[in-house]
Amino acid sequence: MRTVIEGAAIATVDADGTEYTDGHVVVNGGLIESVGSGPAPADLPADHLVDGRGCLVTPGFVNTHHHLYQWATRGMAQQSDLFDWLVRLYPVWAGLDEDITRAAAAAGLVRLARTGCTTAADHHYIFPSGVGDLLGATVDAAQTVGIRLHAVRGSMDRGTSAGGLPPDSLVEDTADALDGTGEAIARWHDASRGSFVRIAVGPCSPFSVSADLMSGAAEVARAAGVRMHTHLAETVEEEKQCLAEYACTPVEYAERLGWIGPDVWLAHGVHLSDGAIRTLGASRTGIAHCPTSNSRLGAGIARVADMLAAGVPVGLGADGAASNEDGGLGGELRQAMYLARLRDGAGALDARRALWLATMGGAACLGRQEELGSLEPGKLADVAMWRLTGVEHAGIADPVAAMVFGSLPPLALLLAGGHAVIEDDESCLVTESDVAGDLAVASARLARKAGLLR
Repeated sequence: MRTVIEGAAIATVDADGTEYTDGHVVVNGGLIESVGSGPAPADLPADHLVDGRGCLVTPGFVNTHHHLYQWATRGMAQQSDLFDWLVRLYPVWAGLDEDITRAAAAAGLVRLARTGCTTAADHHYIFPSGVGDLLGATVDAAQTVGIRLHAVRGSMDRGTSAGGLPPDSLVEDTADALDGTGEAIARWHDASRGSFVRIAVGPCSPFSVSADLMSGAAEVARAAGVRMHTHLAETVEEEKQCLAEYACTPVEYAERLGWIGPDVWLAHGVHLSDGAIRTLGASRTGIAHCPTSNSRLGAGIARVADMLAAGVPVGLGADGAASNEDGGLGGELRQAMYLARLRDGAGALDARRALWLATMGGAACLGRQEELGSLEPGKLADVAMWRLTGVEHAGIADPVAAMVFGSLPPLALLLAGGHAVIEDDESCLVTESDVAGDLAVASARLARKAGLLR
């Protein structure tokens, strides 16, 4: 089918920053056929003609870091920093099962889609024994909602008895974790162009994973040709622990274990020295910047302007909904822009650079910059059309500024691979009231398992 959008403002986010005040986008066969000024050619047949007047068209957003299972535990540990937050929530997450994970993932993915996201990287590292197929439940939820999933098969093998944070009951044996990672790659990873499911390798973090698992996971990933993801340099406490245990900084530790390179993207990167940023930039190691989560946990403000200047690929992440109860990606553009300015001044990040982070920056982190992140002929038809006709945006002449500085506009249309995921700000493929109801039931059941509800 050919879909033609006409009469819209368009921000292509291509290398030249091309924009049109009144343009068209033509989508055909899951790909972008053409983008340009004015209406589409009059003789071009269209199966679906979309009136884009009063709207801004952008690429679909790319979420580079999430924990979808955490949608079942929002609102907990409200005053905690990262380490205390984890200690409080690990016993609750021990009650996860396949049904709870599926309900949480569906809710999280619907929320992401409602905020312009067409590709989501989800880092799942909690695998209680005997509770079903948790990673499969997440893959199933993504296919139901209709957006692309980069499922990061996480792992932990360092429990409290080995100096880690998670309880011993939640960690895997090192060999089992590596075997499980290999099985996930064999089962779900689709490396083909336009794929909707890919697998990445993701030991959780240095304070929950042994050096053997980190290095072994890197070997598994590179042998299979998949990408690598972990948390790094999120808090001051992490750096102190890394210096005490390994006599090096987190980035130096990652480099020692083979976790620096163009096939790696790291979550957070809040506390990085000048030398660490140079290392990441020179190696093209990506950073998933999660401004709302970092603020919620009091972790600090990442040096986004410095990273971009050094050539670090930087994308945006919503992070898990237990540290970002909003759970959407669209609001992270404004949050990233404002925190960068709070740290480095009003010139640190503008609206268009924030849009780049959510699109091309995220696509680069996931290794899909040739397929996603901009509106260009031949790229995948992941397209967001934002309605700017409400009182929230009326009178703002610059449509990109309206979207980023203002409240997130409603979606008139969201396409993933040319298929409608959101129309008129409602999900096309699932009933949102059902998803919300399932999440409420799952959250209550998990809380009862943890003894938080009777």
